[in-house]
Amino acid sequence: MSIQKNKTTRFARLRRAMKLNFLKLLRAPGGAHKVSTGFAIGFGLELIVISTASLIYLVFYPIVRLSGGSLPAAIVGNVVGKLTFLPIILMPLAKQIGSWILPAHSMGNGIVHESAWMELFRGNWSALSELLLGGLDILAGMSIFGATLGLISYFIVKFFYVRALKRRYERRLEKRHQAASSPSTAVLIRKPSQS
Repeated sequence: MSIQKNKTTRFARLRRAMKLNFLKLLRAPGGAHKVSTGFAIGFGLELIVISTASLIYLVFYPIVRLSGGSLPAAIVGNVVGKLTFLPIILMPLAKQIGSWILPAHSMGNGIVHESAWMELFRGNWSALSELLLGGLDILAGMSIFGATLGLISYFIVKFFYVRALKRRYERRLEKRHQAASSPSTAVLIRKPSQS
């Protein structure tokens, strides 16, 4: 019984936290374009995190700032990208697309052999080029996926952002209208007595 109640309170806390962060994004300065740009960059960069061995995080902040995006929205987009597991799911397809884009490599057509790791540990540094060239295919493919899905997410987030702002504005107008029309809150103005 207590375990079920504990899970319910966790979900309620998580829902409240997500709602609070969404409200913070709605009130972020710069409006829909800034928030959508930040989200799209965070989501797109998440797709190349694995293929760059997380080195993309060194330039994450400068990229967001130079593009004029919102940093909190970029962080949210990055977390959403992690939760979708898209970088792992799309990796085999990205390798195939990357091998179409990049010319065939001189060492095994860009395929990373398992023995390359062992050769590297034995001191054969020529295997390093094979590992790097095999990773370039994945990086090229994931970069294309990141740019494409980032662009798509820009328009999706902008649509929902503008829709949420309109709903908020309509609710505010409705509350003002109800407050003005209710007799309990209406202010009665009396004419000054003539004496």
